[in-house]
Amino acid sequence: MRPPRILQTRRIGEDLMAWELILWLFAFAAVISLIGMTAYQLICLSDLEFDYINPYDSSSRINAVVIPEFAVQGVLCTSFLLTWHLFPFLIMAPITYYHVKLFTDGKHLIDVTEIFRLINGEKKYRMIKLAFYFGLFIMVIYRLILSAVLTVDKDTNLLESRLL
Repeated sequence: MRPPRILQTRRIGEDLMAWELILWLFAFAAVISLIGMTAYQLICLSDLEFDYINPYDSSSRINAVVIPEFAVQGVLCTSFLLTWHLFPFLIMAPITYYHVKLFTDGKHLIDVTEIFRLINGEKKYRMIKLAFYFGLFIMVIYRLILSAVLTVDKDTNLLESRLL
């Protein structure tokens, strides 16, 4: 026996809600990691400014997390595009383009010999990125909670309809 069509569409809707929740959980983890990597870079620059570490250590620590940051940000932006979440994609597209441009021009790494001359600009750049990632974090938290509540609400309604 085949279940009625109404039940089939409910199952499809349930699957979509579950994937939506998984997407926002992934986005939450990705944005947390982006905030952490950017904060780490700011700490390294501050330590260099106050002469706690030498320029070589500071630049090598910062350069070690630049490529993973670009990769996480690019994957997150691509996942928003592939799942047709256009508003988050349009918010992240300019910074993704900027990261790609920095990478292709070879300007994504900090040079040891130029770090003292560029320290103020680099700190401002990372502060702006940190503010952007915090704004993105607020949006992701909102959508995560909304998605979780809707998923739980669908499960509760489905459970109530089975009990009645």
